Amino acid sequence: MQTSGFLLRIKFSAGRQFSASKSTSSQTVSSKAIELTLKKNKMENINGLITLNDFSKIEIRVGTIISAELFKEAKKPAYKILIDFGEFGIKKTSAQITKLYIPEEIIGKQVIAVTNFPTKQIANIQSECLVLGAVDKEEVTLLTTDKQVKNGLRIG
Repeated sequence: MQTSGFLLRIKFSAGRQFSASKSTSSQTVSSKAIELTLKKNKMENINGLITLNDFSKIEIRVGTIISAELFKEAKKPAYKILIDFGEFGIKKTSAQITKLYIPEEIIGKQVIAVTNFPTKQIANIQSECLVLGAVDKEEVTLLTTDKQVKNGLRIG
Protein backbone atom coordinates (compact mmCIF):
# COMPACT_ATOMS: atom_id res chain seq x y z
CA MET A 1 0.00 0.00 0.00
CA GLN A 2 1.40 3.39 -1.00
CA THR A 3 0.78 6.56 0.98
CA SER A 4 1.12 10.14 -0.10
CA GLY A 5 1.91 11.39 3.40
CA PHE A 6 5.19 12.31 4.93
CA LEU A 7 6.93 12.03 8.28
CA LEU A 8 9.51 14.55 9.40
CA ARG A 9 11.56 13.96 12.50
CA ILE A 10 14.33 16.28 13.69
CA LYS A 11 16.52 15.32 16.62
CA PHE A 12 18.01 18.27 18.46
CA SER A 13 21.35 18.09 20.28
CA ALA A 14 19.65 18.28 23.69
CA GLY A 15 17.80 15.05 22.85
CA ARG A 16 14.43 16.71 22.15
CA GLN A 17 12.58 15.50 19.11
CA PHE A 18 10.11 17.29 16.87
CA SER A 19 7.80 15.30 14.67
CA ALA A 20 5.28 16.33 12.05
CA SER A 21 3.21 14.13 9.82
CA LYS A 22 0.58 14.68 7.16
CA SER A 23 -2.63 13.59 8.84
CA THR A 24 -5.64 15.05 10.62
CA SER A 25 -3.55 15.55 13.76
CA SER A 26 -0.60 17.02 11.91
CA GLN A 27 1.22 20.12 12.97
CA THR A 28 1.89 22.76 10.33
CA VAL A 29 5.60 23.42 10.07
CA SER A 30 7.28 26.22 8.23
CA SER A 31 10.04 24.82 6.04
CA LYS A 32 11.79 28.21 6.35
CA ALA A 33 11.93 27.85 10.14
CA ILE A 34 13.43 24.38 9.84
CA GLU A 35 15.88 25.58 7.20
CA LEU A 36 16.99 28.49 9.40
CA THR A 37 17.40 26.21 12.41
CA LEU A 38 19.48 23.75 10.39
CA LYS A 39 21.64 26.57 8.97
CA LYS A 40 22.22 27.99 12.47
CA ASN A 41 23.18 24.57 13.86
CA LYS A 42 25.48 23.89 10.90
CA MET A 43 27.23 27.25 11.39
CA GLU A 44 27.73 26.55 15.09
CA ASN A 45 29.27 23.18 14.28
CA ILE A 46 31.56 24.68 11.64
CA ASN A 47 32.79 27.31 14.08
CA GLY A 48 33.31 24.66 16.75
CA LEU A 49 31.56 26.75 19.39
CA ILE A 50 31.37 25.36 22.90
CA THR A 51 29.50 26.61 25.92
CA LEU A 52 30.97 27.86 29.18
CA ASN A 53 29.67 24.63 30.69
CA ASP A 54 31.69 22.62 28.12
CA PHE A 55 34.83 24.60 28.95
CA SER A 56 34.36 24.17 32.70
CA LYS A 57 34.64 20.38 32.27
CA ILE A 58 38.27 20.70 31.14
CA GLU A 59 40.78 20.47 33.98
CA ILE A 60 43.65 22.73 32.93
CA ARG A 61 46.31 22.90 35.63
CA VAL A 62 49.79 24.20 36.34
CA GLY A 63 52.58 21.70 36.92
CA THR A 64 56.37 21.65 37.13
CA ILE A 65 58.42 19.43 34.83
CA ILE A 66 60.58 17.23 37.06
CA SER A 67 62.00 14.90 34.41
CA ALA A 68 62.50 15.04 30.65
CA GLU A 69 64.32 12.67 28.30
CA LEU A 70 64.36 11.80 24.63
CA PHE A 71 61.46 9.49 23.72
CA LYS A 72 63.30 7.12 21.37
CA GLU A 73 60.29 4.82 20.84
CA ALA A 74 57.98 7.59 19.60
CA LYS A 75 57.21 7.83 15.86
CA LYS A 76 57.90 11.58 15.80
CA PRO A 77 60.67 13.29 17.80
CA ALA A 78 59.41 13.85 21.35
CA TYR A 79 60.36 13.88 25.02
CA LYS A 80 59.08 11.66 27.83
CA ILE A 81 58.12 14.05 30.60
CA LEU A 82 57.10 13.75 34.25
CA ILE A 83 55.10 16.69 35.64
CA ASP A 84 54.38 17.44 39.32
CA PHE A 85 50.80 18.72 39.77
CA GLY A 86 51.06 19.07 43.56
CA GLU A 87 48.10 17.48 45.34
CA PHE A 88 46.97 15.98 41.99
CA GLY A 89 50.12 13.89 41.75
CA ILE A 90 52.91 13.32 39.26
CA LYS A 91 51.77 12.53 35.74
CA LYS A 92 53.68 11.25 32.74
CA THR A 93 53.25 12.40 29.17
CA SER A 94 55.14 12.92 25.95
CA ALA A 95 55.51 16.16 24.05
CA GLN A 96 56.72 16.92 20.54
CA ILE A 97 58.74 19.97 21.59
CA THR A 98 62.20 18.90 20.43
CA LYS A 99 62.53 21.71 17.83
CA LEU A 100 62.63 24.50 20.43
CA TYR A 101 63.71 22.83 23.70
CA ILE A 102 66.33 20.50 25.12
CA PRO A 103 65.50 18.37 28.18
CA GLU A 104 67.86 20.22 30.53
CA GLU A 105 66.20 23.59 29.91
CA ILE A 106 62.63 22.44 30.58
CA ILE A 107 63.30 20.63 33.87
CA GLY A 108 61.98 22.94 36.60
CA LYS A 109 59.77 24.86 34.13
CA GLN A 110 56.11 25.34 35.04
CA VAL A 111 53.75 24.35 32.23
CA ILE A 112 50.03 24.29 31.57
CA ALA A 113 48.36 20.94 30.88
CA VAL A 114 44.96 19.28 30.53
CA THR A 115 44.82 16.71 33.32
CA ASN A 116 41.43 15.01 32.91
CA PHE A 117 41.70 13.33 29.53
CA PRO A 118 41.62 9.53 29.61
CA THR A 119 45.08 7.96 29.44
CA LYS A 120 46.42 7.39 25.95
CA GLN A 121 48.98 4.81 24.84
CA ILE A 122 51.88 6.52 23.04
CA ALA A 123 54.52 3.98 22.02
CA ASN A 124 55.47 2.31 25.33
CA ILE A 125 54.00 4.81 27.83
CA GLN A 126 50.51 5.72 29.03
CA SER A 127 50.20 9.48 28.65
CA GLU A 128 48.25 10.92 31.60
CA CYS A 129 47.99 14.58 30.59
CA LEU A 130 48.32 16.90 27.58
CA VAL A 131 50.90 19.68 27.78
CA LEU A 132 49.63 22.80 26.02
CA GLY A 133 51.63 24.92 23.62
CA ALA A 134 51.32 27.35 20.76
CA VAL A 135 51.77 25.38 17.53
CA ASP A 136 53.48 26.88 14.48
CA LYS A 137 53.89 24.09 11.92
CA GLU A 138 56.35 21.74 13.68
CA GLU A 139 57.46 24.18 16.38
CA VAL A 140 55.62 24.11 19.70
CA THR A 141 56.15 26.87 22.27
CA LEU A 142 55.12 25.71 25.73
CA LEU A 143 52.41 27.61 27.59
CA THR A 144 53.70 28.63 31.00
CA THR A 145 52.96 30.97 33.88
CA ASP A 146 54.26 34.53 34.09
CA LYS A 147 55.24 34.01 37.74
CA GLN A 148 55.92 30.93 39.86
CA VAL A 149 52.64 29.55 41.28
CA LYS A 150 51.57 26.54 43.34
CA ASN A 151 51.57 23.28 41.38
CA GLY A 152 48.05 21.99 40.69
CA LEU A 153 46.36 25.38 40.48
CA ARG A 154 43.50 25.36 38.00
CA ILE A 155 43.54 27.60 34.95
CA GLY A 156 40.22 29.32 34.39
